[in-house]
Amino acid sequence: MGNRVKREMSGDGVVTEHANSVLLVDDEPHILELLEMTLLKMGLTVDKATCVRDALAKLAARHYDLCLTDMRMPDGDGMEVVTFITEQNLDVPVAVITAHGNMESAIRALKAGAFDYLAKPLSLEQLRTLVKSALSLPTPGAPADKQLLGHAPAMQKVRDLIERVARSQAPVHISGESGSGKELAARLIVQSGARCDYPLIAVNCGAIPENLMESEFFGYKKGAFTGADKDREGFFHAANGGTLFLDEVADLPLVMQVKLLRVIQEKRVRKVGATTEEAIDVRLISATHNDLAERVRLGQFRQDLYYRLNVIPIQMPPLRELREDIYDIAQQTLRRLRGSSPARFSDDALAALQAYDFPGNVRELENIIERALALCSNGLITTGDLYLTPAERTLPDSGELSDKYPLPDYLDRVEKEVLLEALQQTSFNRTAAAKLLGLTFRTMRYRMERLGIRSPAGTDYGD
Repeated sequence: MGNRVKREMSGDGVVTEHANSVLLVDDEPHILELLEMTLLKMGLTVDKATCVRDALAKLAARHYDLCLTDMRMPDGDGMEVVTFITEQNLDVPVAVITAHGNMESAIRALKAGAFDYLAKPLSLEQLRTLVKSALSLPTPGAPADKQLLGHAPAMQKVRDLIERVARSQAPVHISGESGSGKELAARLIVQSGARCDYPLIAVNCGAIPENLMESEFFGYKKGAFTGADKDREGFFHAANGGTLFLDEVADLPLVMQVKLLRVIQEKRVRKVGATTEEAIDVRLISATHNDLAERVRLGQFRQDLYYRLNVIPIQMPPLRELREDIYDIAQQTLRRLRGSSPARFSDDALAALQAYDFPGNVRELENIIERALALCSNGLITTGDLYLTPAERTLPDSGELSDKYPLPDYLDRVEKEVLLEALQQTSFNRTAAAKLLGLTFRTMRYRMERLGIRSPAGTDYGD
């Protein structure tokens, strides 16, 4: 197994191999013996400490590739080991062993910088999974397919936080307005972390009917209900070994929140209709545009689940707070979308973009530029091609009506804009756009005809 051995090159070019070393910190001899035997069978070298003082001395004296510490020690707390490693900037993943059901101490350790946790009674299967994951961690700053653009302090803070949490297995909760890049942030965390070669399953919690949630998340056995003609795996099974991204997690009904909480605590899943549970190894990243703490206060979201998900919070800044970056973000987005086209912005168009508040954030900016590319003449994007409208307008003193009246016309304009956005995202595939909007194909076709939306030549497909 490749992660049992590390290779180092000396100054004269000679490559030497060393077994990965693990420091075990526990005052219970039988636990230490069990852990040591398991790790030795994995081809690792093991060093042991029976108290916090001994552990800190060993960490200061030599380098370890992993540290596994119990929380309760005779002369202190395993948190002291976690804090020491973090404060000394030691490049050592550290995991903690907690008492069964004591998730509070595990969360406290994760917030302090622990890589992961194990609950007593110890599962050797989970131990081996944790060790394999820890010893295959990449270095920070792994290349990513996409990047979060912008040099404003708020965005720099987000990028720094993503780099740090990528090495952890702690649950991450990403908050921010719609279109602010929450899913991109989640994907960057995965791409820079130990699970980059394993599945990332993204789930929109608000798009799943409540009566199907349990079977979609946990899977089901053949015969579990009418129509269950074969075994099916759920989202947790599909993400096993990798990451499960719960988008719009605030939309989960309370009944499902209880079941999700148990899976997080036990790290085991029971399919609908099954009599036994299966161990799963999944990192959770959640996101929502709602204020989850406010949902807790209103009784709409369980407080205990909130604490499990919100171990490491990341707040995505809205585009209007990155106004100094809008020029660069717009130019880079245009370069990505225009392909070989020489299209460019006029000075007035760039000024209009910088002055706009972008209620839909980066996603709206991309849609605006994509639409402008289709509408512009001679490769020059002007202000008129952007079709920017103020987020809100007040009635002028002259008594003229705002653009929200008459109401039927205004609603038609809004509906047309939404339909066009979905069609542009799906390259005018009407079937895919209908699915995206939650419409039937027949309803989609009717609305397009009523609003005078025509597919560009050569893209009229999806029937």
